Amino acid sequence: MIKLLMKSYGMIMVLIGLCILFSILTIKEQNPNSNQAANQIVNKIQKSYIQNDIILSVGASNKASAPFAFLLREKLELMGFNNILLVKGIPRDLQLSLDSLKLIEKKPVLIATSGDVLKWRIIENFSELYPELADCKIISPETYFWPDFLRKSNLVAIVDRIVVIAVLAIGMTMVIITGGIDLSVGSLIALSAVISTTIMKILGGLDASAWVVFIGFIFGIISCGMIGGLGGALVAKYKVPPFITTLAIMLMGRGLAFMITGGFSIYQVPKTLPWLGQGTTFGFPNTVIMLILLYSLAYVFMSHTRTGRYIYAVGGNQEAAHLSGVPVFNTIIFVYVISGITAGIGGSIQASQLNTGTPNMGIMYELYVIAAVVVGGTSLAGGSGKILGTLIGVFVISVIQNGMNLLGIESYTQQVVLGLVILMAVVLDRSRIIKL
Repeated sequence: MIKLLMKSYGMIMVLIGLCILFSILTIKEQNPNSNQAANQIVNKIQKSYIQNDIILSVGASNKASAPFAFLLREKLELMGFNNILLVKGIPRDLQLSLDSLKLIEKKPVLIATSGDVLKWRIIENFSELYPELADCKIISPETYFWPDFLRKSNLVAIVDRIVVIAVLAIGMTMVIITGGIDLSVGSLIALSAVISTTIMKILGGLDASAWVVFIGFIFGIISCGMIGGLGGALVAKYKVPPFITTLAIMLMGRGLAFMITGGFSIYQVPKTLPWLGQGTTFGFPNTVIMLILLYSLAYVFMSHTRTGRYIYAVGGNQEAAHLSGVPVFNTIIFVYVISGITAGIGGSIQASQLNTGTPNMGIMYELYVIAAVVVGGTSLAGGSGKILGTLIGVFVISVIQNGMNLLGIESYTQQVVLGLVILMAVVLDRSRIIKL
């Protein structure tokens, strides 16, 4: 079973290897979050101090230590400590608090703070500046080592960043399996977003209901599906090369998006628009739930339906497929319609994420999508490829980009690396074909 899985989805080992590599390279000293840090300090205080002790909870303005200072005071007061002084601001504020206590002849027994405050000069030279407070201890939460790559916020960012590319890759995989290519998907993202938000603006704008958002999305998606079908008809009936056909549609789609908006973004949209791209259901991002559903449907469709088998047959040998009774014309149109629809869905998601429709959306997305599909194992010659392999390819591209960002690698160097990855994937694909 494992051998079969590795044969079908060999890139999964590459993905795992990349995750391990970037996890090792991004190991850094981490500070616990505010709640964890406060709980850690509370436990220490409970063991060593009494409820009447004067304790300073210190946090810097506009820093992570400010929420920590507030939380620490609240937790200690709930446990009966009644002399907790909150100090939030700059070193001068801490100095004034200490001087005020000195005037009333009271001494703090503890200063609790977090990482950034420890760098203040008054803290670093505390024993010299306040020799009379030699018994006052300064404590802070203990740090720990953990990869930046494996932080929850970073993993969520990786998934959130790939959603649109991954959705587009479903349609692109089907097109490439038939031996075609679709360069128009980036422009159709913008066109879908613009059409959707324009309809929302016309039907009520800011005060429109959630149904208007749904109607706008449907119009945008159907429009892109129709445009995709038109391109597919030109490829199937007149044998126009897919590269030329979709290049022309790419230019027209982007131009239409600018014509509809006059070159401006559309901000008069319903307040419910961000729900799809920014909202959650049962704690899970809506975009992730949608992605899982779409890939599940695409996997079942390609693996267990007659039309799915037709798509592979057309890509393997179009003439043989025609002689075998496969509706080649309809199949080619179908995959381009699906590519247009997935581009329309991607545009809806991005409009929801950005809460606007703009004609500049989706620039260069077609290249990232094609790269992800090829890296995922789909042959540019047609006839072979897997939906789940495409999803793995999307993650490979995203992980490489994210890892290089975490390592501070320049954008132009990233382009070279991504180019090499794509080139290697194509070379491996060609070498496999030659062996066959």
